[in-house]
Amino acid sequence: MQKELLQHHLNMNRRRFLSKLSLGIGSVALGSLLIPDLFTGKVQEEALLQRLPHFAPKAKRIIYLFQNGAPSQLELFDYKPMLREKFGEDLPASIRMGQRLTGMTADQKKFPMAGSFFNFSQYGQSRAWISEILPHTASVVDDLCIIKSIYTEAINHDPALTFFQTGAQVGNRPSMGAWLSYGLGSENQNLPAYCVLLSKGKGNGQGVYSKLWTNGFLDSIHQGVQFSSGENPVLYLNNPESVDKADRRKMLDQLEGLNAENFKTFGDPEINTKVQQYEMAYRMQTAVPEVTDTSKEPESIIKLYGSDCLVPGTYAANCLLARKLSENGVRFVQLYHQGWDGHGNLPNEIRGQCLDTDQASAALITDLKQRGMLDETLVIWGGEFGRTNYCQGTLTKENYGRDHHPRCFTIWMAGGGVKPGVYGETDDFGYNITENPVHVHDFHATVLHLMGLNHEELTFKHLGRRYRLTDVAGTVVKDIIKA
Repeated sequence: MQKELLQHHLNMNRRRFLSKLSLGIGSVALGSLLIPDLFTGKVQEEALLQRLPHFAPKAKRIIYLFQNGAPSQLELFDYKPMLREKFGEDLPASIRMGQRLTGMTADQKKFPMAGSFFNFSQYGQSRAWISEILPHTASVVDDLCIIKSIYTEAINHDPALTFFQTGAQVGNRPSMGAWLSYGLGSENQNLPAYCVLLSKGKGNGQGVYSKLWTNGFLDSIHQGVQFSSGENPVLYLNNPESVDKADRRKMLDQLEGLNAENFKTFGDPEINTKVQQYEMAYRMQTAVPEVTDTSKEPESIIKLYGSDCLVPGTYAANCLLARKLSENGVRFVQLYHQGWDGHGNLPNEIRGQCLDTDQASAALITDLKQRGMLDETLVIWGGEFGRTNYCQGTLTKENYGRDHHPRCFTIWMAGGGVKPGVYGETDDFGYNITENPVHVHDFHATVLHLMGLNHEELTFKHLGRRYRLTDVAGTVVKDIIKA
């Protein structure tokens, strides 16, 4: 008994030591990066290698520009002159059809319609309507597939945001990036397959949280790695002072021996996973500083993205970094830009948001295209739901707010095998879909298809049931895919 207690004490001290040690080599930021075999405990190093898709893919990688907080489609892409004509009139009950409301407008006695404060013009071969506050996006419209008929099930931010990222409104489901890592593996053994970048704009922000880029019940190798806007892009990656690369290599070799002995005793596969996590952090010490260095970018690229691209943590800087990560083999880069929650003072707030994002979004398309990468890179832009055609709060000609609207909203996609043009349509009130509805599950099924994955076959068994990103639904939108 005394021997067992001593062994337990030694093991607890060892775990505490490793926990502290991990702070110096990236484990907190990275998450596990290799899959241990559940029967032998041996790490399958091929887990990080590229895997064959189900069929020939249109795209090899994804950059998802998620506009957190829900941009108003009525101010950006869904031009509705009738709302100006009927300014201040109550939304007809025949149009609303008893749709549930949020707690923020449920007590309103009237729902006065509000036309956009901004003017629209038509651009490109598709003659798509684009707002005056998106001039740079308008300049690349011929590369965009603008889907005006997206709809979702959730009416509040947290479940809607989680639904878009994981295919479910509850937590502990793998995110889209995790599913792609699981299905396709990595193109670069020195960088994670899935990276996450955060920025915040001038408008009303909604928070983001790590469950949005979680691996869920998939192996922890597939978790998204968040990059920081500070001096160190990946936290705890650099060596402490007085520790050089040779010292780190010796320490890791010794650590691997300790872990091997501990695995013989406990048989815990996470022990081997941690070792490989440290090894990835070791390799990233060289790869990450190089890929995050923008000092060698030519002046033409800085001018293309705007001067903000030299300020770490801005949307423009993250768009440029997303290109560099994709260029270096990262499979899925997810940007979250906060500030689109336009319940009040919407005209002023959305103008500021567009100043933050419009130039860099268009620059990313142009940059990828001139490097010959756009055809193999799927770029996605959009939020978690749309905005109502009626005003929340006080309505004036110059100012108004819009509540959450899950029934119809707009996203756009570019490159990666999608057809440029406009897909789907809404009614004259901008309230209901009249043509080609696209559910969130359909969106996910289509994205996986573009990456060469059959969404019905990409499954994982958990707690006795097989799960997939699209749950038990989803139809590929073939009309937007190039032949």
